[in-house]
Amino acid sequence: KEILIPGCRVLVRHEDGAKRKTAHSLIAAWKGDLLINFDSQAPNKVVEEALKSKWIPQYEDYDVIEREKTFGGSRFDFRLKKEGAPDYYLEVKGVTLEIDGMVSFPDAVTARGVKHLRELVEARKAGFGAGLILLVQLDRATHFSPNTAMDPYFTESLQYAMDHGVDLMAYTCLVTTDSLTLDQPIPIKM
Repeated sequence: KEILIPGCRVLVRHEDGAKRKTAHSLIAAWKGDLLINFDSQAPNKVVEEALKSKWIPQYEDYDVIEREKTFGGSRFDFRLKKEGAPDYYLEVKGVTLEIDGMVSFPDAVTARGVKHLRELVEARKAGFGAGLILLVQLDRATHFSPNTAMDPYFTESLQYAMDHGVDLMAYTCLVTTDSLTLDQPIPIKM
C-alpha cells in the first residue's frame, strides 16, 4: 500500500504457464526515484550467488551449499557445510518495506517467519549453526528494524533468536531494471 498506488511505475515480466492466473509477474516498482525489487524468487537467488562467490565474509569458509533442507518441522533456504564444523541452517527473508531510509519486515503477519525463527533456535540448541539474512531489495537503506506494529510475535521471535545465538544480518542490494545484486550490510536495530 506504500508503493503500489495508482500511477506508480512498475516493471513486469511476461510469464507463460497454464496454471497462472495472470500473464505477467510484478518484478519491481518505483517509489519516487527509488527502485524496489518485488520478485519473491530473487532473494534466494541473490544470496545463493553471494554464497557461491564468497561475498559474505561470515560464510566464505563453507564449501557445500544445499538448497531447501529440513531441520525439525521447517524447510530452510540453505544448509551450509564445511569440514570439521557442524552444519549451518540459513533462512533468507526478502525486505521491501522502506520508510525514510529504515527498512522493516514483515509487511504482513508471518506465522511462517515466526516458526522459522523458533526452529533456527532449536537448530542452535542441537549444536548446529543457524542464521537469518534479511535481504533488502532496494539500495538506499540506513538500517533494519522489525515491524512490531504489523507482527509483534515476529519481533519477539527475532529477539529470542538473537538471544539464543542465531546470527542475524541485513544486506542491501543494488537494484537496476534488469538485475539485483548483494551490496552491503546495514545495522539491525531492535
